[in-house]
Order: sequence, then C-alpha cells, then structure tokens
Amino acid sequence: MWIYEYQHWPNFTWDIEALAFKLADLRYRQGRLIGRMEALGFELKQEASLKTLTNDVITSSAIEGESLETEEVRSSIARRLGIAVAGLVPASRRVEGIVEMMLDATQGYSRPLTRERLFGWHATLFPTGRSGMHRISVGSWRTRDADPMQVISGPMGRENIHFEAPGAERLNAEMATFLAWFNQRNRLDPVLKAGIAHLWFVTIHPFEDGNGRMARALGDMALARADGMPDRFYSLSSQIGAERKEYYNQLERQQRSTPEITDWLAWFLDCFGRAISSAEKTLGNVLFKAQLWDKINQNPVNERQRTVINHMLEDDFKGHIQTSKYAKLSKCSNDTALRDIHDLTARGILAQNPGRGRTTSYSLPERIDFGQM
Repeated sequence: MWIYEYQHWPNFTWDIEALAFKLADLRYRQGRLIGRMEALGFELKQEASLKTLTNDVITSSAIEGESLETEEVRSSIARRLGIAVAGLVPASRRVEGIVEMMLDATQGYSRPLTRERLFGWHATLFPTGRSGMHRISVGSWRTRDADPMQVISGPMGRENIHFEAPGAERLNAEMATFLAWFNQRNRLDPVLKAGIAHLWFVTIHPFEDGNGRMARALGDMALARADGMPDRFYSLSSQIGAERKEYYNQLERQQRSTPEITDWLAWFLDCFGRAISSAEKTLGNVLFKAQLWDKINQNPVNERQRTVINHMLEDDFKGHIQTSKYAKLSKCSNDTALRDIHDLTARGILAQNPGRGRTTSYSLPERIDFGQM
C-alpha cells in the first residue's frame, strides 16, 4: 500500500518526544545563525543571501537532472532583488522562470498559497509547454492522460516502480485539503511544517513534471515563515542535493509506509541541521573575504592582482594558483604574473604551497596576519 491508500491519510502523526531534542537544538542554531547574519553590514548580508539563493536554485534543479549556469542564475537573482554586482550576464528564459518561482516563494512567504499561484509557478518552470521533448499540461493539474504517474527505474520490461501517485481524479480534493492546511495558522512548529509540506506535496504529485522543485520551493517558503524574513542564509536544497541518494530512499520508504512520519521528520531535521552547518561556513567565507579586502585596500593591489584574488575567493574556484593560471586569468605574461605573485606572497596575501619548480603553487592562507600587508 502507498501512504495515501491508508484510511487516516492525510492525518499525519509523529512522536514529538522523539523529535523534541533535535527540534530544540535546530531552532537554537537557526536563531543564532540569523542573529549573526543580521549583525552583518547591509552589503555583506546581501552577498550572503545572493550566494545562498544562487546555490538553492542551481542545486534544486540539479536534483532533477537539470544543469544551470551559475552566472546566469546569480545575475537573474541580483537583477530581481536590485543587488549591485559586477559581471551580470543575460539569463535564459528557463533560468528566469526558475528564479521567479523561487523568489516568489521566499520573498512572498507571507502571502497565501493558492491554486492559481502554484499554476503560475508551474508555468514559469515550463515556458515552452514542454518537458524536454515531451509536451505537458502547463499551469494546471495533471490529467488522466498522464496516469499512472510513476517514478520508475530500470530497463523496459524489468521496471522497478519506486512510487505511484494518486490518480488525477483525486487531485482537486487532495490539493484543496493541502492548501487549506498550508495556509492555516496553527501551533505546529514551522520547521516541522516545512518537512510535512515537502512530503505531502511530493506524494500528491499534482503536476506532470516539476513536482520536486516546487516541493523544495514550498519548503523554503515555510522556512521563510519560520524565520519571519525573506532573506535566505541557508540552503536546504543544497543539502538535499548533497544527500540525494538518501533523500530519495527516505521518500520512497515513507511513501510505502503509513501516515506515521516520525522517521521522515527525523531525517528532515538532521538534513536541515547539516544545512545550517554549511551556512555557518558560508558566513565565515563572507566575513573572511570582507576582512581580507578591508586590509588589502589600505595598501591597494593592482588590477591584475585584484582580478585573480576575486577569482580565488569564488566558491567554484578549483585548485590553487600557479604562474600560468595567473597569467591566463589576468591576461598578462608569465613574467608579469610571477612578479605579481611574489609581491602578494611577500605581503602575506598568498602563501606558497609545498613543492618547487614547475609544480609551485600558491593559495590564500586560512589565517592571514593582516598586519604584514
């Protein structure tokens, strides 16, 4: 039996005592993180939020096998939020749609969630009316033509059915119940509500495609309500992406079980806790970057050096810097690159890694004696 075939669906139950310690610890860490972020200056807070939202959009799409360009996503978010950043690039229609859905969920977290709003999200995800090569119903619940709606793996003839969603004839009633519950103001902790909303929406699977991304957007919306603010400083989608295999295992296990969902909520809280830990690292990186530039700007570097340092501070920078890599990034000769590197090393901005000769490389030290710059 699937979870929605049980008599008490969708009256979920859970053991609050088994979750109480996890939830209390998580809420404490969540509040501490938001407090630290709120203490940042306006520009640093914007940078942290932009980085988090960008990762959220990219990872949520990647979970569904869709690859997005980081700079396109970053530029689309920055333009929509009015954040002044350098190097903005045009974004594709596909990227703009996904960003629009995510920002509507988080920036408009206090507005009621309606059927029309969900239809609008779905239309932005599939602006061409197609999912890949296949035409789908866009901006409406899936129809009986799409049934049975199944999650399947394996070769044809030996398929493994991981999940089968409720029939299309049930969707109006199922989604009316879900929306009434989601908009209801009750005493349920908002973090638990985010976990329940995610499972519930994915189980109903009301659209032909895009259900996972929309479920994660709903989770972010519920968490924004928990925070009481639209700014995002942690990315649950990024953490789910890092634990994708276990995420799908947990979903399948619960959807093959009863509406007693303690195990699912325990995993959701643990995953959320790891997302908070990752956000604390992001905060450390943002602060390090700000402190580094504050000190460097007291005795400014040249434009080539500034360009390379900015590249090295990006999350997606791979490896260390070498003379040839420096020359390529700053568009200069190897001799000029070597002089710039020696200057940065002498000032303590770069540190030489072990190794000599052609393998000589440099990195930004984890701890910098700013007094030497």
